[in-house]
Amino acid sequence: MAPKLYFLFWVFFFSMVPFPSQSQELFFNGFQHSSNNISLNGAAEIESNGILRLTNDTSRLIGHAFHTFPIRLKNSSTGKALSFSTNFAFCIVPEFQKLGGHGFAFAMAPSKELPGALPSQYLGLLNSSDNGNLTNHVFAVEFDTVRDFEFGDINDNHVGVDLDSLVSNASVPVAYFIDGNSTAQNLTLQSGRTILAWIDYDSADNQLNVTLSLSSKKSNRSILSFGVDLSPYLNEFMYVGFSASTGLLASSHYLMGWSFKVGDGEVRSLDLSSLPALPVPKKTNKPLILGLSISAFFVSIFAVLTAAYVFWKWKNRDVIEPWEREIGPHRFPYEELKKATKGFSSKELLGFGGFGRVYKGILPKSNTQIAIKRISHESKQGLQEFLSEIATIGRVRHRNLVQLLGWCRRRGDLLLVYDLMPNGSLDKLLFDEPKIILSWDQRFKIIEGVSSGLLYLHEEWEKTVIHRDIKAGNVLLDADLNGRLGDFGLAKLYERGANPSTTRVMGTMGYLAPELTKTGKPTTCSDVYAFGALLLEVACGRRPIDPKAMPEELILVDFVWDRWREGAILEVMDPKLKGQYNEMEAMVVLKLGLMCSADAPLARPTMRQVDRYLQGEMSLPEVIPPPGGYAGKKGESGSGSGDGGGFEDYLHSYRSSYFEKTSTVSTAVDIEASSSLSLSLPTSVECR
Repeated sequence: MAPKLYFLFWVFFFSMVPFPSQSQELFFNGFQHSSNNISLNGAAEIESNGILRLTNDTSRLIGHAFHTFPIRLKNSSTGKALSFSTNFAFCIVPEFQKLGGHGFAFAMAPSKELPGALPSQYLGLLNSSDNGNLTNHVFAVEFDTVRDFEFGDINDNHVGVDLDSLVSNASVPVAYFIDGNSTAQNLTLQSGRTILAWIDYDSADNQLNVTLSLSSKKSNRSILSFGVDLSPYLNEFMYVGFSASTGLLASSHYLMGWSFKVGDGEVRSLDLSSLPALPVPKKTNKPLILGLSISAFFVSIFAVLTAAYVFWKWKNRDVIEPWEREIGPHRFPYEELKKATKGFSSKELLGFGGFGRVYKGILPKSNTQIAIKRISHESKQGLQEFLSEIATIGRVRHRNLVQLLGWCRRRGDLLLVYDLMPNGSLDKLLFDEPKIILSWDQRFKIIEGVSSGLLYLHEEWEKTVIHRDIKAGNVLLDADLNGRLGDFGLAKLYERGANPSTTRVMGTMGYLAPELTKTGKPTTCSDVYAFGALLLEVACGRRPIDPKAMPEELILVDFVWDRWREGAILEVMDPKLKGQYNEMEAMVVLKLGLMCSADAPLARPTMRQVDRYLQGEMSLPEVIPPPGGYAGKKGESGSGSGDGGGFEDYLHSYRSSYFEKTSTVSTAVDIEASSSLSLSLPTSVECR
């Protein structure tokens, strides 16, 4: 009898243990007894009445609350994301009436701590350097209460779907529907009211729906319906929960209950009447408070008035530290730049640079038009990029480099002052719906200009400068549409002949050379790779990686190579040109783009060779090998490096989602052709 009881005891025990792979359905009707199943991080805490508070009214705060165990969200055999549904009750109470921030998100992430995440507009999910990185594997539905222009937010009261980025893939103003009424009812997230939210993902139809309600009944109409296959964005096991943050103004973000289910069928819904409620603020003795306030005011008024002037003088002083005197060039007074931009008015905002906002202005003394980049306070890299830009572009002079006129540092404000480029960045005139269509002559002149500027940085200045972020968005156009390379926030300086040191891999997807993900060493060869991507996007009017394109056209260099192999290379030219271009020049640009995109660093031409090709001083080889080892069969990379796997590793996240249904993405090249074509390339050069 005893062995039988012993056996039954262990069966019962193991049936109660929440193994990660079995945690497919959760239900929290309040969080009083959930300490073992909910992991809290940052400011998050469970209050005595069972309410989970993610943040309080403290500025720049992060709060995380995730289920303790990871949950299986993908079919291990097919890699297909599973259907899931969740229902939760939340309440947002702003620090001041209608003023607070920044919001919270229901999230799925590889980690429940989300290390490195920032508060404010990043909602405790990502940071400025990994935002948009496809290796994040972060899916979130945000409930955002601050409009951030950097992320293209539609307003300060919206719901958005975020895939590896805080730039929402879909977003709508907050509202809800009442059954029988087709008119959306307005709803304010920061109203202090308890709101029920349902998020349902149908794996079969690849459909995500978000529904809101002020009652326990779920409406049959969603406020947001978004077609998406989550399979590329989710790992097999993910942590599921919530993340919130505050900014300069704060809000308390509360959760009263949460239900979650993986698989088909409706999730178990919460009943508002059974959930814990926010405590009603205690009534105060207004006359007593008023009397004490008046007394305190008269007692402290003299001290306040005395300190006000001293504080004003201190606040508006320009503190210059010793190291700032040595980095040159001209240091502008803060007040002069503030006046030039009309107090950094939103009307003077030109756009967003890599690390902050860019304003236009007019210097009052000289009447010179300028552009001012104001480094974002949220950027952990801010001061480092600020100094890097001054140390590089501040000392170089070239007609095809954006001229840095000066700088200013005042407490938290980091400001860089440039010549104004009235025609903005090149990407604005290449993609989407540009105001003007660049002619081929204008495009070729821009390419020549950037090539000349990059050659100067690599070989003609006193040191070797590696830009590290060459892309269309960092090519600015002056009044005559001359191309000038700008944004040196990631640039590195080396003595000529020095061996570059390993550093963090930074840059933009589609322009990063494959060897960077292995060595972490930026070189002139990695700059050439990015320039090759720029050549192709200028000629084709396409971004290097376009998630909206057909699978065979997703990776631009693959698409161009396929057309080159088929003898139809000019089919890739930008249709906006309407056939009006110099075919010889177009062939040079496209072939150079493929050569610069070689997988092996030493197979790429130098910028000296590139410049000579563009000037017609050297003839391009008649035949060229595939741009990377990924285009041929095993052993046929054509790169001569034996390193053909780098590019595959680099684009794994794309290929796993877009190419899983195709067995041949890029067609193989004949062995004889590959070996003979390699002999036509320029001789290998040392990467610096």
